Amino acid sequence: MEIRHLRYFIAVAEELHFSRAAERLHIAQPPLSQQIQQLELELGVELFHRKTKRQVQLTEAGQVFLQEAYQLLAQLEKAIDLTQRTGRGEKGQLRVGFTSLVTYNLLPQILRKFREKYSEVELVLQEMTTTQQEQALQNRHIHVGFAHPPLEDNTLHQQCIQQEALIVALPETHLLAEQECIPMRSLAEEFFIMFPRHLGPGLYDQIVSLCQQGNFSPKITQEAIQMQTIIGLVSAGMGIAIVPSSLKNLQRSGVVYRPFQEKTPLIETTIVWQQEDITPVLQQFLQVVKSFSI
Repeated sequence: MEIRHLRYFIAVAEELHFSRAAERLHIAQPPLSQQIQQLELELGVELFHRKTKRQVQLTEAGQVFLQEAYQLLAQLEKAIDLTQRTGRGEKGQLRVGFTSLVTYNLLPQILRKFREKYSEVELVLQEMTTTQQEQALQNRHIHVGFAHPPLEDNTLHQQCIQQEALIVALPETHLLAEQECIPMRSLAEEFFIMFPRHLGPGLYDQIVSLCQQGNFSPKITQEAIQMQTIIGLVSAGMGIAIVPSSLKNLQRSGVVYRPFQEKTPLIETTIVWQQEDITPVLQQFLQVVKSFSI
């Protein structure tokens, strides 16, 4: 039995007339009659009472088979539609790794636009360090990541999507908070709040290098894992922090953000993936990301 047999049968069952069914199917009437006879032989039952050579009536078995044929074709059409949408990247699952930094700027905008276009794609989000994302991509635990160079694994495909300068977060009661731009050398005696180097060696080293350009090494007295925790400690007066400029979007009472007088290194955010593991869903996601790229 083939799918065409079901379509032929349904046409005859709905028209109850071979000639009209043949015209509807755009085939000749004799071959249609032969196909229905073959179907009846295969099933071992009569599906139609032949009132005349062309006009028919469904048997009880034919009525049952008609309902089942409707369901089979509906399920087939659903399977075809689902398969095609999956192949176009409109349905499926995407596992995304990201650092906390990208949540203050790019990531919410990207996710919002992607959800608007591909609402049936299941997004699985996981906050990770850059190093953890590299490992997760190697192990196929995530499909794509938002990370900060340098990456140790040079086999990963990456594209820069954002560059931002460094700024300083100060308690609002700090004397330097009154200045519009902060000279780097004025921070030489300040207490710094930083994240542990292993969580983001690239950003960590750029901050230390910037301080060294001001002829001092930062006095790191507190460490915190999350950027929001670092800003919270600044608000509590525990010290100052050098952070990427997107942290300005994290508004916290008692904290002000100021740019430096000097030109700072640019902190890069890259989107990272395994080129050989690209899926239709990931392809669509990368297209959305490109619309936000620098």
